Amino acid sequence: MTSTTPTTAMPTEGQHGLTQHSDGGWGLVPVQTRSERFASTEVADFPAVTGREHEWKLSPVATFADLTGGELDGSRTPIETVDPEGVTVSWIGRDDERIGTAGRPEDRGSANAWSGFAEAMLVSVAGEDEKIAVVTRTGLGEAPRGAHTVIEAAPNSRGLIVLRGTGDARLAENVEILVGEGASLTVVSLQEWSDDSVHLASHFARVGRDAKLKHIVVSLGGKVVRLNPSTHLAEPGADIEALGLYFSDAGQHLEQQVYVHHDAPHTRSRVNYKGALQGEGARSVWIGDVLIGPKATGTDSYEQNRNLVLTDGTRADSVPNLEIETGDIEGAGHASATGRFDDEQLFYLQARGIPEDEARRLVVRGFLTEIVQKIGAPELEARLIEALEAELQGA
Repeated sequence: MTSTTPTTAMPTEGQHGLTQHSDGGWGLVPVQTRSERFASTEVADFPAVTGREHEWKLSPVATFADLTGGELDGSRTPIETVDPEGVTVSWIGRDDERIGTAGRPEDRGSANAWSGFAEAMLVSVAGEDEKIAVVTRTGLGEAPRGAHTVIEAAPNSRGLIVLRGTGDARLAENVEILVGEGASLTVVSLQEWSDDSVHLASHFARVGRDAKLKHIVVSLGGKVVRLNPSTHLAEPGADIEALGLYFSDAGQHLEQQVYVHHDAPHTRSRVNYKGALQGEGARSVWIGDVLIGPKATGTDSYEQNRNLVLTDGTRADSVPNLEIETGDIEGAGHASATGRFDDEQLFYLQARGIPEDEARRLVVRGFLTEIVQKIGAPELEARLIEALEAELQGA
């Protein structure tokens, strides 16, 4: 399914009853709500990326021009899997009816990946027992690649899926997550790429009736990682817990643009992203959009982002947004903060004989491990805490 609208910034005429200005002539009305952004699966429907577009203005677009506008290798990505009973990994064609069910690209990088992939990797989860499956992408090389993944949780199923990236990569990809009625699914996207790697990803999730999705983004490696998750709470009782953890070192750009669309009654969302930055040129970007639609009565929503700055020369952009189109909700709110160490915490630790450097590491570890401990997989949690400790050695 495609569209011929030529721009992502100015979509439709007469949106919300608005019309062009009498002195105008440009003929289009700016986007009035988050759900009305232009979307297409065809890269040709999007203009070339310049960095002035609203979705790219905080991104280092020159570093990944080959992923947003060049030809991509859409063949199967090399994978290593550890999949228990109840989880199967296979490959499906572009014509599979599940592809496109969770969402469609809203930017040129996502559309380029969608236009270029040959087959999609399908991860199927079935059975009511808890299970953990790990899919590792490694050995992708330095050539630009495009990929597509579908994760499908059958009704009333339970499972935790880890998508892990290691080694060299220049990857643009889309991940669709389908959570069936009554299912409980956790998806962990773990970026442990090499220092020069670039990864652009869009995740689209559709959560069914009385189903729950826990979506966790952990970005530690890579020169540029831009991972944007969008969740559609499409049926009554749908629930999303969107969590994120990132640690940006010198010259590293880690970005997340999170979108939650409450589109049915009695849905719930919690968004909590935390990051730390150290070193000259370390950069993080977090944009959180929550839309409570007119049908989403009884919504319970809250989003927050916290950034801890460890050294000079860093920059953290944090932009929470909240749109409410019905007055009948349980609650909604958002928060954002960026700062340095809490002096009272450091004083407390130092007063008990802990050296300042060690006290600082303890504060940072406590700040970040809140997210790790919510994964629900002890072995993975322990390994990630070790990885954070290694990052902190340079703080």
